[in-house]
Amino acid sequence: MVKEKKTKSKPAGRSDGSAAASGLGVTDVALAERLQIQATRVICSSDMNYNTSSSLASTTLPGVDSSFKLDNFKQSVNIEVTKYENHDMEFEVKGISCAMANTLRRIMIAEIPTMAIEHVFIVNNTSIIQDEVLAHRLGLIPLNVDPRLFDFKATDETATERNTIVMKLKVECKKLPDGTIENEKVYSSQLVWLPNGSEMPEETATPAFETSQSEMFEMMGPVHDDILIAKLRPGQAIELECHCIKGVGEEHAKWSPVATTWYRLVPEVVLLEQPPLDVAKKLESELPGLITVASGGVVEVDDARRHGNVLEKVRRMSGEPEWSPYIQLRKCKDHFIFTIESTGAWRPHELFKEAVDRIVSKCDKVLEGLAKFPRASFDYK
Repeated sequence: MVKEKKTKSKPAGRSDGSAAASGLGVTDVALAERLQIQATRVICSSDMNYNTSSSLASTTLPGVDSSFKLDNFKQSVNIEVTKYENHDMEFEVKGISCAMANTLRRIMIAEIPTMAIEHVFIVNNTSIIQDEVLAHRLGLIPLNVDPRLFDFKATDETATERNTIVMKLKVECKKLPDGTIENEKVYSSQLVWLPNGSEMPEETATPAFETSQSEMFEMMGPVHDDILIAKLRPGQAIELECHCIKGVGEEHAKWSPVATTWYRLVPEVVLLEQPPLDVAKKLESELPGLITVASGGVVEVDDARRHGNVLEKVRRMSGEPEWSPYIQLRKCKDHFIFTIESTGAWRPHELFKEAVDRIVSKCDKVLEGLAKFPRASFDYK
């Protein structure tokens, strides 16, 4: 877990060392610190955000080298898991660019495969749900199947035990003698796995599997058993067969392994200068817990991550003349709070690792492509 402690803030813009010792004038030191803030922090004002752009170039800001250096990256990057519950994980990543964080997010959403229902062969459907809507609902049910155990199936390829999972749903609603209604609601738990393949080989053009999947894999089925598929009335029935194949989210959202994944920049509340005692007391009452006044009237600022409910208030106050000289809301450009909500086919930490591996694979492909061209092709005259 991240260690959270109160830190006594010093006025921003001041240097720990003297200007004379550093060989810089007071104006030069202030300018250097201002440029450093511009390169590493987003300033969250009451009307808009400032310094929102990032750069990997060495000449964007004078005196600030933002170019990518592998050795610096290895030393600065840090990952720390702060919460892990069931299919949800929250962690902090420090030392990467926004471009890298967004790349990880997009890969997890669109490029990591899962298994999902692709074809639905409906034998009987007398419910009020149209066949197309029923098939769509079935396709969005997340399956508790490790996609790494299966192969991708081409459109014209025959279904086998290595690229297809077959399930069936056969349910009829009846009114029992005691007046109760059976199967009034159809849930995902009523989907039955067929390890030997299709029970309708002629209708589905899918021959039985050569090897039973029960000998190769553990029990397969939906991640959740309580997903409502349809509602029936006595006399209505549904009978169908589902064929599941491997795919990725960029083709259809049903193959996305995450319900969602997002990141946000780590916030920080900065004390620009020590306020007078009367202003400090007002700040403490306006922002309880975040701002405290210690002995001697010294203002201390707590970790902003612990007070997310008042950060928008800090943003608003920073634009008011009474408070703007003293407090400011900033966000670190290279420090992210990441959240992954898996649908259940992958564990969240596995998704993150797979996304990193895919970035490495993409980089390897680029290097392989560049290696095919002679060095002279990149030399400009």
